[in-house]
Amino acid sequence: MKYSRILQIGAGRSASAMISYLAQSAQENNWTYTIIDSNESMLQEVKLQHPYIETGLLNSKKNDGWAKYIANHDVVISMLPAFMHPQVAKYCLVHNKHLFTASYVSHEMRLMQKDVEQKGLLFLNECGLDPGLDHMSAMKIIDELKQKGAEITAFESFCGGLVAPESDNNPWNYKFSWNPRNVVLAGQGMSTFIHGGHFKIIPYHRLFERTDHFEIPGYGQFEGYANRDSLLYQSLYQLE
Repeated sequence: MKYSRILQIGAGRSASAMISYLAQSAQENNWTYTIIDSNESMLQEVKLQHPYIETGLLNSKKNDGWAKYIANHDVVISMLPAFMHPQVAKYCLVHNKHLFTASYVSHEMRLMQKDVEQKGLLFLNECGLDPGLDHMSAMKIIDELKQKGAEITAFESFCGGLVAPESDNNPWNYKFSWNPRNVVLAGQGMSTFIHGGHFKIIPYHRLFERTDHFEIPGYGQFEGYANRDSLLYQSLYQLE
């Protein structure tokens, strides 16, 4: 079966690189690429930059509108806020459509796994930068080390959107590369990880006090903080 009709729900700033890539791919492969969003001015901006894309104005609170679009496409990409993915997923199950998101796998999404497998569908989450590319780079390193017979005693991974040197013009050396609200939310939870064989828990009010400092040759000094529950990845990365 040829999958040539792609639906993207959400045209926010986090999706700009993907839009450019898929717009070009759609034109080269004669795919139908549709983006729907509740922000009319944002859709107009997308259409102006990529005339080949089809767009649709949608009130995200009226889920019946999603159903119509989902039913007429083969693959659905949800760039909505994470809490809205399960709503989209339910329509994808009803209409037998594949689903991609860049968000962490939520409990609600896990509950759908059996139904997704029974229908032979692919629901792929965590395929953005973080989570996403961090998983792939981690497993690439870990698998290569295991193939060489190396003993892995520790694993640390840092990820972040870095300011381009020509745009680094504020005292914090920092700019928002993702939704500012999510930056705040990331600092509101406690972090859990294993260090030196011991479980470590950092409460939210100390999260930005307990940071790691390191240097990347050629790029300078960096600072990183522990993020959420790292224990989830112990079994996923086969590092028990």
